[in-house]
Amino acid sequence: MRKKNAGALFMDFHVSPDDRVGAMPKKGTRSERSAPAKKAARGARIEPGFSDGGVYVDDERSERAPRGKAPRGRAPKQKKGRGRRERRPLTLFGVIWKMISWLFILGIWGALALGAVVVYYAVQLPSADTWKVPDRAANIRIVAANGQLISNRGKTGGEAVSLRELPYYVPAAFVAIEDRRFYDHFGIDVLGLVSVALESVQAGEVTRGASTITQQVAKNLFLTPDQTLGRKVQEALLAVWLEQNYSKDDILDLYLNRMFFGHESYGIEAASQRYFGKSARNLSLGEAAMLAGSLQAPSRLNPKGNPDAVKARQGLVLAAMAKEGYITPAESKAAAIDPNQTVRTKVVGGESYVADWVESLMTAYLGEVKQDVIVHTTINWDLQKEAEFVVKEAVAKYGKEKGFTQGAMVAMDVDGSVRALVGGVDYQQSQYNRAVTARRQPGSTFKPFVYLAGMEKGYTPDTIATDGPVDINGWKPANADGKYGGDMTLRQALALSRNTVSALLANDVGPDKVVEAAMRMGISSPLQAVPSIALGTQEVSLLELTAAYAPFANGGIGVIANVITRIETADGKVLYDAVAAGPGRVIEPNIVAEMNDMLHAAVEIGTGKRAQLNGWPMAGKTGTSQKARDALFVGYTARMVAGVWLGNDNDVGTKLSGGNVPVEIWSQFMTKAHEGIPVAELPGAMTTQPTFEQQPLQPMEQPQAERPRRTLVDLLGDIFGGN
Repeated sequence: MRKKNAGALFMDFHVSPDDRVGAMPKKGTRSERSAPAKKAARGARIEPGFSDGGVYVDDERSERAPRGKAPRGRAPKQKKGRGRRERRPLTLFGVIWKMISWLFILGIWGALALGAVVVYYAVQLPSADTWKVPDRAANIRIVAANGQLISNRGKTGGEAVSLRELPYYVPAAFVAIEDRRFYDHFGIDVLGLVSVALESVQAGEVTRGASTITQQVAKNLFLTPDQTLGRKVQEALLAVWLEQNYSKDDILDLYLNRMFFGHESYGIEAASQRYFGKSARNLSLGEAAMLAGSLQAPSRLNPKGNPDAVKARQGLVLAAMAKEGYITPAESKAAAIDPNQTVRTKVVGGESYVADWVESLMTAYLGEVKQDVIVHTTINWDLQKEAEFVVKEAVAKYGKEKGFTQGAMVAMDVDGSVRALVGGVDYQQSQYNRAVTARRQPGSTFKPFVYLAGMEKGYTPDTIATDGPVDINGWKPANADGKYGGDMTLRQALALSRNTVSALLANDVGPDKVVEAAMRMGISSPLQAVPSIALGTQEVSLLELTAAYAPFANGGIGVIANVITRIETADGKVLYDAVAAGPGRVIEPNIVAEMNDMLHAAVEIGTGKRAQLNGWPMAGKTGTSQKARDALFVGYTARMVAGVWLGNDNDVGTKLSGGNVPVEIWSQFMTKAHEGIPVAELPGAMTTQPTFEQQPLQPMEQPQAERPRRTLVDLLGDIFGGN
């Protein structure tokens, strides 16, 4: 019982269990169970009572029928089994509502699951505040002396170009075919994803990719190409980050300059140069569409790929551009290439051998190249093309008949500045540089260094020697023709390339002196001081051999073959500027005159007499190695030195000699190189030249007064007497 409040009257009210609503009444008389409730007077309080339908309590707070009590005039509904709800009929609206409800619930769970996946792969990425676009690999732009682009080198194969430098339709082609809503999405194209999903469901397979340009940039800059869920999630996250930190044009700029276009070409400039031989700044509409279409499968759809597939893909790009309004349908039709035409691409020429050589020198000049640079070279573009032409033509004309497949050539000014260099017949088939990298036996083109050592010891071009059998400690060299000419001057012996005389002379002055003379002149390959060095049996490169002849042409000054004049950054900052350098004087002027006397005879009456140069005084020496594996000619004027090599990469013998095809190539090139240049005499040239053809084997009767004339007896005495 609750405590009564002071001043109030309370009546105790006790409720037994039998009085609770819904309780079963106690058994009593029938009349008590069935007696109707008395009707209450108007306005009187209705006290709680019991009836067949249960307890009904009405009060001032509600006029509704109490729970479990049917309205007046209606029979109460019968309750069904305890705990079972009423089954309502199934309607269309109910079905739709249930589906919406379940989809909503599934969507929530899917979002939670997706969020968990995103978080899982996101935490595997570095902290976002450390993200930055990696620097593009440095490009080395190599240009000729006149500014003509020779090639781009570096990991990308081409320099970066900005959007503003490109025709408007170039970036438009990529947007139209790769990501037409590029300027509208936030890095992920939701509409594109839905579209691809519907297409793929209808087709029963994935019909196409849905990556945006931004996603492709993210993948190429930061991720591996693995096709995994984790990589796709990270790609999407990075794409959103890129969109938040870079403008659309910045992202498109990154895209065009970083994407792979096949054949080791990264970026649109590299692709344009490789496939069309022009800068991306000058691409036509059709060419731009072809490059844009190639990104779907760079190895298959690049302009060197299947012509039909390339043509079809190009048509799709042009149609997409017209649909998006970048070009008109008429322009699209006009830009299409005739399906029956082969796609013309750039033929990589011999200048690429120059570019390879220049690239190999960059570490020595700059160390690691960390920024785009422009390398200015000594290459004369016109002479470079001429050298490539004459070498290739000679191989095509004589190769099958003479049994050779390769050729190389080096041409330089008398100060060592290389003006043309050809390392092989076809760079696309073989990048091996036979002018710089290859080392072959020079044969008789090495003999001038033997004679130089002899002149420096005191012999003269008029010294008498005997061309006959020789035995030097068991070594018995013979002449190429198997014959002997008897007594002759050293001038005649060098001109006619007599092996026996060269061997005697080398043995007389000492092989070590021959090595010293050759190295002083510019031979850098290791040489062994052995008797056979007299016949050019030790291997050297064509580049160093040609440079070693330059002191004969310039009056005795040693040179270092050079090709780089200046290196600067893209904004013009000079990193390297060449200055005159070299070993200085390596031959005395009077010795130069004697060597030019003898080497001039070699092209007048000797093995190089096929050389022709329209009145220019010239000199040089032929060379043929054992079994004619190598055929060479190195010749010069007072303006230029050039060397030619022909042979096979597998060392198979040929039917060549230094005096036939190599001399012909040299003459054709040097004639072109000397056009319009005033004629100049060789250093120390004689005012009158003797007629050797009348008495080819007789000694000259012009002994030099400043030094004693040595006879054959003196020579043999020195050799066998140990002096």
